[in-house]
Amino acid sequence: MAIEKGMSAYEAARERTVEENKRKMEALNLRHLSAAIAAAPKTPSPMKQKRRRIIEAAVVAPSPPRRSRRLANLPEVKYAEVAPDGAERMKRSPRKPTDSIYLATRGSISMEARLEAARKAEELESQLDPEFPSFVKPMLHSHVVRGFWLGLPRHFCETYLPKHDAIVTLVDEKGEEFDTNYLAYKNGLSGGWAGFALDHGLLDGDATVFQLIKPTTFKVHIIRATVDDGNEVTK
Repeated sequence: MAIEKGMSAYEAARERTVEENKRKMEALNLRHLSAAIAAAPKTPSPMKQKRRRIIEAAVVAPSPPRRSRRLANLPEVKYAEVAPDGAERMKRSPRKPTDSIYLATRGSISMEARLEAARKAEELESQLDPEFPSFVKPMLHSHVVRGFWLGLPRHFCETYLPKHDAIVTLVDEKGEEFDTNYLAYKNGLSGGWAGFALDHGLLDGDATVFQLIKPTTFKVHIIRATVDDGNEVTK
């Protein structure tokens, strides 16, 4: 192919390169080879079959718990419920049948009725033997309903009661005993107090006198509050 006159030097060099590439293709017979490949029938390549993995149910044998080397040679520790030193298991308070437990509610209690019950309790306390320390405890809703938590005066607890948790026995006016859990760090009675409160029909507004007759035994006197109609609530 003759190079036309009037071409720029760049165009002339490009034409020469094209002609040279054509001659090389002809020498390698690339045109006929590409045509033969295009005309050849297409056959799908064989696909490699995938092996199906069969997972058998593994049986896991129980193994002993892992322990550190430092503890491996030590005997196994068995944890058991152990009562604190010096504390006895709390005995169940004598309970009345469910149908005879006093669960009645009274009408609204005026402040005058509460103060009157507290005054009678203080008067009763003044008549007790001063050799045995005592205190007056008016009953609130949280003391006798649901929560059944009875907090005791802190000064009294720090002066007369044990410095650790203990079983405190409550003795009513008939001589019946009720064991309760005394929590020293909270200065109050927990387990067992509910049984005493329910069995004696204590209600919000009543007043009680606790007299410490032994290191962990209280004699409990109950003063009933009166409702607004002037009638004293009795058990």
